[in-house]
Formats: sequence, structure tokens, C-alpha cells
Amino acid sequence: MRRVSILGATGSIGQNTIDLISRDPGAYDVVALTGASNITRLAKDAIALNAEIAVTAHDHLLDDLRDALRGSNVKAAAGAAAITEAASRPADWIMSAIVGAAGLAPGLAALQQGTNLALANKESLVCAGALVLNTARDHGAHIMPVDSEHSAIFQALIGEDIAAVERIIITASGGAFRDWPIEKLAEATLEQASQHPNWAMGQRITIDSASMFNKAMEVIETHEYFSFPADQIEVLVHPQSMVHALVGFNDGALMAHVGPPDMRHAIGFALHHPQRRKLPVERLDLAAIGTFEFHKPDETRWPALRLARDTMRAGGMMGAVFNAAKEAALDGFIAGQINFVQMAEVVEDTLTAFDASNSHIAATMTLDNVLQIDHLARKAAWDAIHKRAG
Repeated sequence: MRRVSILGATGSIGQNTIDLISRDPGAYDVVALTGASNITRLAKDAIALNAEIAVTAHDHLLDDLRDALRGSNVKAAAGAAAITEAASRPADWIMSAIVGAAGLAPGLAALQQGTNLALANKESLVCAGALVLNTARDHGAHIMPVDSEHSAIFQALIGEDIAAVERIIITASGGAFRDWPIEKLAEATLEQASQHPNWAMGQRITIDSASMFNKAMEVIETHEYFSFPADQIEVLVHPQSMVHALVGFNDGALMAHVGPPDMRHAIGFALHHPQRRKLPVERLDLAAIGTFEFHKPDETRWPALRLARDTMRAGGMMGAVFNAAKEAALDGFIAGQINFVQMAEVVEDTLTAFDASNSHIAATMTLDNVLQIDHLARKAAWDAIHKRAG
């Protein structure tokens, strides 16, 4: 029986992971489930899976979690340190699906026990790619990408000579505003930005999809995980969201990964690797679909892609600056302090401020230094937000 933990169990990735392991209950012994404010969901799943411990990120919700778990054998804990401790508990496979930079420390704790880490927390690689990969190497741990694009790249590269790769293409849906006139984007409301044209996701990632910041993060993640130069990584807008990535080789061939927009495929691939097992996902009817569309992204509409390239060129810990500024700008938009277009302006201002003080991003990449950069960059981003808010 495999011991598994799910960090970020109440989010969409966590729930899809629970769906898969629940279909084969005799195969898994659940160690830890962590979540944020959805205590009812966290407790219900922890009880159903007979987890050893359930952890909420919020200290003030500990009593609520204890009440929800009353009568079960599941222990309750709360706070960032408790989540990191849960990630340190011995397990054969750990899903890292905590949203944002908060997922970095628990992910590193999981890797330090030499386990298999299924990585859906893209921020870990964006903020501290070298630190994450070196930690995995030093402790004999294995990282499996769970973002659909990176799982697709990984699968397309199996059995291939990586030296023969000329380019990587990841696709983007284009989000809520892909067909909007550019001059209207500044008027986009929070409600409009929170509606994805293809599927239902959490609010933050849906807005990041509309601004293309989610794809910008994935470009940096591709660069970090696969060690491809920035100029070999391309983005195409693909409204159907069924071709997840393509790998181009030096003989002109393109290897495409095609599948339904269902995260259980990438999760299941990581869960069962190196085997490929049957999954409860849709089988595509290509004749019924008929056409796949691809468009070059307009970087006037989506400046996040240009900012991602600037970040990769700067190197060092500029990825931590990019992520912190992006998260702060998103918070500012959700709070109504800046408009949709100004999110990219805030990120660019923050990158420029740190590019001018290079000593920060050139420091040794340790967890403490990354967290310090994250703190400083958020402060700079909020200064830029308040400047625009008047």
C-alpha cells in the first residue's frame, strides 16, 4: 500500500487527486491532507480517506477543524509550520498543490525526505527553480510535473534525445478576454475576468489565465524544469485547449500531446508513473471536434509574456520578484485598487526596481533569501499599486 499526502487538498488539483485515489481505496494509505479555509471539505475528505492528520493554513480555524473531525481518528493542526511538518511525514508520493509562494517550504520539506513529489505548485520553480531541483537531487527525490503543459512536454520527451530538441511550444486558451478589443481591457470587471471560456477553475487562476500571467509563469517553469533556453520556448493561443504542448525536433518533426482539458490525466500520469493506467477521462472524438486553431499571442494584449522573458534573462532570484509582484497585483485587482491592465504595469515596475538593485537577485538562493526577496518584492508591488490607486 502506497503512503500518499496531498498538500492543497481542497483546491481543484487536490480534489481531482482525491477523486483518483478514492477509486482504488485499497491501494493508498493517506498520511496528510492540507487546506486553507474550506474546513468542511477538508474534514470530510480526511475522514473519508482515514488520513492521519488534516491541517489548515489558518491558525484561527483550528478549533473549527477539530470540531469537524470530532469522533474520527484524524488529528488536527493549523498554521504554516504545521503544513511543513505534514509535508515532512514519511510518504511514498506527495502532491504539492498549494497555491502561491506558500507552497515552496512544504515542497522542499517533502523533497528532503527523498520522496516522489508531484508538482502542481508552479510558483516553487518560478521562485526557486535551482533550489528545488538541487534539493531533489541531493536527497534522491523525484519531481513529476503536474501542470498539464509540463506533463505533456515530459511525456513527449520520453525516449527522446533532449539534445535533438529545437523548440518547446506550450498552449494557452487565451482566457476570458481573448476576443475583446484591446482598448476595452482596462474596463474589464472582476466578475468578467473570473469567467473562463472553457472550464471552471478557482478565481485567481482564472484571472491569471485572462491576463496570461498563468502562461508566463509556465514559460518560466518550462525553462527551470527542463533547462531549455528562453528563446526555445514559444506560446500559442489554442482556444480548444486540447493540444497541451508540442516538442519540436531538429528533423522538423513536432510531437504533440493531445487530450481533453481534464487535470486528472496529468495527475494520474504522475501518480502511476512509470506505468500508464486507465483513467476516467473523456476519449476525444477528433472527427466531431473537426478543427484545432492556433494563433500567435499579441503581447500588446498580454504583456505578461514579455515580462516572463525579461525575468528569465535577468536570472538569479528575479523569478521570486516576478511571482511576488504578480500575486500582489492580482490581490490589488481583486480588491478594486487597480484595473485589469494595471496588473502588468505593477509587475513591470517591480521588476525594474529590482533590476536596478542587482545585489538582491544575485544573492545565494536559499529558502530564507527567497522568502526575503518575496517580502521585499511584495512591498514594492504594493507601493506601485497604491501609487496608481491614488
